[in-house]
Amino acid sequence: MSSTLNFQAQASAFAASASDRAPAPLTTLRAAGAEAFARLGFPTTRSEDWKYTSVSAIANTPFVAAQDRAVGSLDAAALEPYTFGGTWPLVVFLNGRYAPALSSIGALPDGVRVMDLATAAAQEPELLARHLGVAAPADRDGFTALNAAFAGEGVLIHVAKEMVTDVPVHILHVTDAHGAGVMSHARHLLVAERHAKASVIESYVSLADVSYFTNSVVEVSVDDGATLQLLRIQRESPTAFHVGTVEARQGRDSHFMAFTFQTGAALSRSNVFTVLAGEGCGTTLNGLYMLGSAQHGDHQTRVEHVAPHCFSREAYKGLLDDASHGVFNGKVYVHPEAQKTDGKQTNNTLLLSKDAQIDTKPQLEIFADDVKCTHGATVGRIDETALFYLKSRGVGQLLARQLLMYAFAADVLETIENEAVKEALEQLTMVRFTGETSH
Repeated sequence: MSSTLNFQAQASAFAASASDRAPAPLTTLRAAGAEAFARLGFPTTRSEDWKYTSVSAIANTPFVAAQDRAVGSLDAAALEPYTFGGTWPLVVFLNGRYAPALSSIGALPDGVRVMDLATAAAQEPELLARHLGVAAPADRDGFTALNAAFAGEGVLIHVAKEMVTDVPVHILHVTDAHGAGVMSHARHLLVAERHAKASVIESYVSLADVSYFTNSVVEVSVDDGATLQLLRIQRESPTAFHVGTVEARQGRDSHFMAFTFQTGAALSRSNVFTVLAGEGCGTTLNGLYMLGSAQHGDHQTRVEHVAPHCFSREAYKGLLDDASHGVFNGKVYVHPEAQKTDGKQTNNTLLLSKDAQIDTKPQLEIFADDVKCTHGATVGRIDETALFYLKSRGVGQLLARQLLMYAFAADVLETIENEAVKEALEQLTMVRFTGETSH
């Protein structure tokens, strides 16, 4: 059996076996996902969106679905290095499965509901019917289809209208040695109702150097006048594979902010897509990727301006060492009716070795005549003059290198509003290429 057919067989079998015991919103999505994956399969480098990223290593590995493997157990103390010292609501997934014993979602702010996806499908079928599979339809691409086919693990975060909270909800995905060879397909649904304001942290971490496959989808609905911030932190095992997709839909005068921090996985792909469907709304997409060894990290963004008087801001920065390979492809698409669009997009990458490489392609497709849009990319190496200057002032080689790397990354890290997370990511940035171990 070919690799793709193996995934197809697992997806179809899972959808069929779960059809009798799962709530309708999930069974509908699973059936659509299995059908779409059978038709689409895995993307290849013949596709323009995957030109620089081959997923053959994923397709040729016989992963086992998380639902077919025992979850395992974990001491809660093992999670402390990854919680940023916060006492926020915490939703934990262990080896791809919801872990209620490790989660703490009892003390939620008024107007904020958090529940695992299976419970939400049973208790809130109308809410899920309105949102699940809408922003990220099953036939979007092969990975989204595969995620839909195995839908069941995930979380619903619902923020009621006019509810404003500065307490983030933290979704923490943890893989330990028991997760070797597992593929997980979490699907999270974030809904911010009219004039609500909230933030979500989504972390992916590993406690063991094992190979596994994470294929997550986050669907985001930001209603009129609402603001939602999503911080995505990917620190998977250096032998893992990670594909993460965020799809957002925005209403009038809304604001969606996403920050992506990527240091882990042998092969990773981050998709952040949003549709500015309401007049006067805006989006801010920032990211920092730091790769070494032979890591491959791919970032794709797509901002679709549908309504007039909207703005978008993008700033992605990369630090690439050794023989790592980075990819950035940012698309801004302006519809004919989206007059008065204001869009800015930048990608800057620092190559720290002669073997590191980046393929970057910021793109604008504009079909309106009254817009203000700019885009650009820079690729360079560490400034030897600045390095020499610091060393001549008594700063050691290692510290001088750290300072220059941090200075390069600092402005994009400063956009993070959560101080605890910002400080933790600043520290990770400082030690990323020093040979020290940090999580």
